[in-house]
Amino acid sequence: MQFSAAILTPFLASALLAGAAPPVRAQNKGDATLLEMQQAFRKGERKKLEQLLPAVRGHALEPWAAYWELRSRLEDATPQEVESFMQRYAGSYQEDRLRNDWLLLLGQRRDWGRFAEQLPHFRMSDDREVRCYALLIEHIGGRADAALAQDVRSNWYALRDADDGCTHAAGELYGAGRLSALDIWRKARLGADAGRPRVVRNALEIVAPDALAQLKELHDAPEKYLRGRGAAHGRMRQELVLLALIRLAGSDPDGAARQLDSQWSAQLSPEERNAAWGAIGKATALKLSSRAVDYFANVTRDSDLSDEQLVWKVRAALRAGRWRSVAKALDAMGPEARRDSAWVYWRALALLEGRALPALPAGKPGDAEHESARQLLQGIAGTRGFYEQLALEELGERISVPPAPAPLTAEEKAAARANPGLNRGLYAISLGLRSEGVREWNYATNLHQSGGMSDRELLAAADFACQREVWDRCINTSERTRSVVDTGQRFPMPFRNAVLGRARDIGIDPAYVYGLIRQESRFVLDARSHAGASGLMQVMPATARWTARQIGLTNFSPGQITDRDANITIGMTYLKLVLDDFSGSLPLAAAAYNAGPGRPRNWRNGPVLNTAIWIENLPFAETRDYVKKVLSNTTNYAALLTGLPQSLKSRLGNTIGPRDASAPEVNKELP
Repeated sequence: MQFSAAILTPFLASALLAGAAPPVRAQNKGDATLLEMQQAFRKGERKKLEQLLPAVRGHALEPWAAYWELRSRLEDATPQEVESFMQRYAGSYQEDRLRNDWLLLLGQRRDWGRFAEQLPHFRMSDDREVRCYALLIEHIGGRADAALAQDVRSNWYALRDADDGCTHAAGELYGAGRLSALDIWRKARLGADAGRPRVVRNALEIVAPDALAQLKELHDAPEKYLRGRGAAHGRMRQELVLLALIRLAGSDPDGAARQLDSQWSAQLSPEERNAAWGAIGKATALKLSSRAVDYFANVTRDSDLSDEQLVWKVRAALRAGRWRSVAKALDAMGPEARRDSAWVYWRALALLEGRALPALPAGKPGDAEHESARQLLQGIAGTRGFYEQLALEELGERISVPPAPAPLTAEEKAAARANPGLNRGLYAISLGLRSEGVREWNYATNLHQSGGMSDRELLAAADFACQREVWDRCINTSERTRSVVDTGQRFPMPFRNAVLGRARDIGIDPAYVYGLIRQESRFVLDARSHAGASGLMQVMPATARWTARQIGLTNFSPGQITDRDANITIGMTYLKLVLDDFSGSLPLAAAAYNAGPGRPRNWRNGPVLNTAIWIENLPFAETRDYVKKVLSNTTNYAALLTGLPQSLKSRLGNTIGPRDASAPEVNKELP
C-alpha cells in the first residue's frame, strides 16, 4: 500500500516511542485497601471483605467498602443489619443502592410487609422489577383500575432478560383476569424474537405450563419442530407454532416465510399471522434485503406489531422509498417511540414524501402537509443531536454555537465544590474506581430527594468536573440542562495542541477527530472497552500494531497505545487511512472505525440511498448510534473551531451506494 510521505512527520513518529504514563497509584493505605476490597467484591470473596473493612473506617469512601461487604452476604443478613447500614449511611448513594437490592430480595421472598415499609424510602425509584412488586402489592390491597395492569405489562415488556418481579406480578394479574392470555403470549413472542429462552419459559409457565416440554426443541431447532407438527388447532398449538416461526425468522427469515406461506398461514389467526410477518420482515430488514418490504406488506394491521418491528418496517420502507408505508408504521408506534426525534423527523419527511420543505414567506400559510411537517421539525430542531440538526437544516438554518449562558457566579461554583457526593465521585474516579465514582456522581447530580438539580446547578457541577479534567462527567452533566446550553462544556477540546497539530500533519479535519474521540472515550485517557480497545481513540492492539508497521515504527509495542500522544497519533493515522479507503466519506469511515471496514463495504451494496436513510438502516444498533453521534459531534466542533455556521448535510454527502467501479481497489489489509 502506498502512503503519502507527509502522513507522519519524524516528530510524530518519535512521540509514539515514549513510555506510557504511569497508572494512578493509591494515595494511602486506606486507598489501597479500597482497591483491594473492590476486587474482592467482584470475586465474591466474602471473608476477605469482612477482614478488610475495619481498615477503611473513617475513609471518605467508607460507604463503598461497607456496601461491598454487606451486599456480598445480603441473602444471609438480618433485617437489623440492613437497617443499621441504612441508618449509618443515611442519605448516601450506597444507602439507596442497598435498599434497591434489599427490595428485590424482599420481593423474591414475598415479604410484602417489609417491602412496603422500605419502598417509600427508595429515592432512585428507577427499577422496573421493584415497580412491578409495588404494583402487585397495590393489586393485593384491592386496587383494581386498568392503569395498574397496563403499568405491569409495559414494565414487563420493557425488560429484555428474565426477571422475577414483573413476571410474578404478570402471573398474579393473569390469574385474577386482569391480564389476558394474549398479553402473556406477546411477552413469550418478545423473548423468542430476542433469543431469550428463559423469558419464553417464564411466560409459558403462566399461560401454558403443559407446553414447557416442547420449549427446548422449539428454541434449538425451530424448523425441525415445525416439520414435526400436525395441524395447529387450538390457541396453545397456534402460539407455539408462532414462537417457532419467530425463532426460525432470526436465522432464516426466507425459510420462515416459506413455512408460513406453505403450511401455517391458514391455521393462524390474523393477529398471529401479522406477528409472524412482522418478525420475518424485521429479520429480513436487518439483512438489508429488498424482500423486507414485501414481507411487511403481508401485515394487515400494523398495531399487531411490536415497536421494534415497526421501527424496522419504517427503515425498510425508507430504503424502498415507500413514504406512505413509513407514515403508516410510524402512526402505529406507541407514544414513547413516536416522541423519539428520529421518528419525528421521518414523520415530517413522510408528509412531504421525501421532498425538501419549501421556503414559505413569513405569515403565508402553506398546504396542510407542509404546515404539519414544519411544526414537527420545529418541535425537535436544534444543535443537540443528529436528527435535531437535520431538522434545523430542513427549516433552512445552519448549525451555530448557541448563545452562552450567563457566567457561573462564585457562589454557584463554591456550592458545587462543597457538594459531598460530587467530591466522593471525583475521589473514587481519581483512585481508579471509575464505575463507582460515576454512579456516585450521577446520584448526586440527580438529587432524587428533591427532583433533580436545576440547570444552573448542573452547569456548576459540570464546571467542577471540567476543572478537574474529568471530561466524561463534565459532558454528561452539562448535556442534562434543559433551557440553556453551554457548548464549551458539552464539546470540550482537551489536548488541543496535540490534536490540532497531529491533525494538520496527517491531513484530517480536527473537528472530525474531536467528534470521534468524544464518542469513543469522552476523553478518558485510560478508557478500555470490553473488546480490549484502549485510550482516547479506543484503538485495538492488532490495529495499533498494523498501523505502526505502515508508518515504519518497528520498535512499537502495544503497551504504548495507552500513552496519550501515541494513542492520538496511531488512532488518527488509522482514521485517515480508513477515510482514504472510503474516498473521504465521513459516514462510511465512522462506520468502519466502529465496526471494521469489511461491514460498511457490504452495507453500502444495494440501492443508492439518501445518506441519512443509509445510516438509519445500519443493522448494528451500536454502529448506527455511533455514526449519528460522531457526525453530529463533528458539526458542533466545526462550529466551535471556525466560529462559522455549519452543515451536517454537507458532511453526510447526498447519497451512499455501491463503490464506484473507477475508484481504486479497496485496501484489503485494512483491519
